[in-house]
Amino acid sequence: MSDFPNCVKCGSEYTYEDRGMYVCPECGHEWSKDAPVENADTAKVVRDAHGNELHDGDSITVIKDLKIKGSSLVVKVGTKVKNIRLVEGDHDIDCKIDGIGAMKLKSEFVKKI
Repeated sequence: MSDFPNCVKCGSEYTYEDRGMYVCPECGHEWSKDAPVENADTAKVVRDAHGNELHDGDSITVIKDLKIKGSSLVVKVGTKVKNIRLVEGDHDIDCKIDGIGAMKLKSEFVKKI
């Protein structure tokens, strides 16, 4: 077993040293030997349009009419959504809207109830 730290991005134990840098062969992440070790478990903070922090299970309200691509449906202003899940990516809210179904929303178009 090597004395190298686990990858700070994916947690892989197969890191190696290359020219003064640690390298992860699984995800390709490189970091300096002198860099402070970051906590990989730190989650991204997701905020709504008014700056309130969102968490899994929160209820939200849509603040703008949102057209659904590939459909004639529209999510209207004031639509309430219960029990959201936060996910990584551009659309950071995963939810189920009554009458429409499963959707991904951007946090900038919602407010916390």
